[in-house]
Amino acid sequence: MSATPPLSQVPAVGNNVQIPAEMLDQSKSALTPLLGASLTQLTEWVQQQGQPAYRGRQLHGWIYQKGARSFGDITVFPKQWRETVADVPIGRSTLHYRSEAPDGTVKYLLRMADGQIIETVGIPTSKRLTVCVSSQVGCPMACDFCATGKGGFTRNLKRHEIVDQVLTVQEDFGQRVSNVVFMGMGEPLLNLEAVVEAVQSINQDVGIGVRSLTISTVGIAGRIRQLAEHQLQITFAVSLHASNQALREQLIPSAKRYPLEALLDECREYVQLTGRRVTFEYILLAGLNDLPEHAVELAGHLRGFQTHVNLIPYNPISEVDYQRPSPRRIQDFVDVLQQHHIAVSVRRSRGLEKDAACGQLRASKSLV
Repeated sequence: MSATPPLSQVPAVGNNVQIPAEMLDQSKSALTPLLGASLTQLTEWVQQQGQPAYRGRQLHGWIYQKGARSFGDITVFPKQWRETVADVPIGRSTLHYRSEAPDGTVKYLLRMADGQIIETVGIPTSKRLTVCVSSQVGCPMACDFCATGKGGFTRNLKRHEIVDQVLTVQEDFGQRVSNVVFMGMGEPLLNLEAVVEAVQSINQDVGIGVRSLTISTVGIAGRIRQLAEHQLQITFAVSLHASNQALREQLIPSAKRYPLEALLDECREYVQLTGRRVTFEYILLAGLNDLPEHAVELAGHLRGFQTHVNLIPYNPISEVDYQRPSPRRIQDFVDVLQQHHIAVSVRRSRGLEKDAACGQLRASKSLV
């Protein structure tokens, strides 16, 4: 992992409060929220306020374990100091809307400080609680089958806005989150710095094992190598969704600038640099990319990879009329891959009834 930069002291801001330089959002002349800061950073910060070092650990615990949303919540701090730093934001979102599907999956619309709304999904099973987090407001990739891409792109999320999603789901379910997948709104590798920082915080501060974190990408030229250089022990997933270049261009506009073979070459480099395998995701669209010959073609591309293919039966959205394949067609695709010695599984769609499944996220409550 990349080293976390130290907090530096800057001139006092009101009431003699010392604000670390990296906690200033220069674009808005506003304080950057504390959420996402490490124990070391928080300890340095409280000491700059003239407080003893142990308050850094207290602050860390109140932010990450007790869910403090403001300094007013942190009752162990002296009242006078709480009032002095009251304007320093923790960085928590506001719940805009919550909807629960029959299978227990919960979709959250969260309002950011600037009023933008993102979507987060909590997915419970008998053994785990997974959070599907967003990394951008909207998405610039415009994949033809994806509701998020149909809504366009607004901005990248910041470190604290990503970590907040995990804490929100954990608090709502009243149980610890076990897994986090960067498969919500947005393309994580287009917001790589904030995503890596969020991964580090989710691991080190929230306390979720790094191997229980998954970053998924549709493929951005050069960014896979950049991710590999961080040497994160995450699960890395690449969305192929097509078995040849022409079909991929039809589904994923960016594929015209990033050919399939170039993407696969960069994936091989990722394996060499990290020693970690790549999972390939493949949405099955009836009559388009789900034929046995497509499976044979896909297996040919993946020959020699130590990999796993995650098949995702299409989850419908209103903007396009793609269809989900029949169970028989899905099984045929699985059989062909297995015959070619490709490890494969079929993802069960969770939250489908509430538009919370893969490809359906759009930060809208009108559809729930």
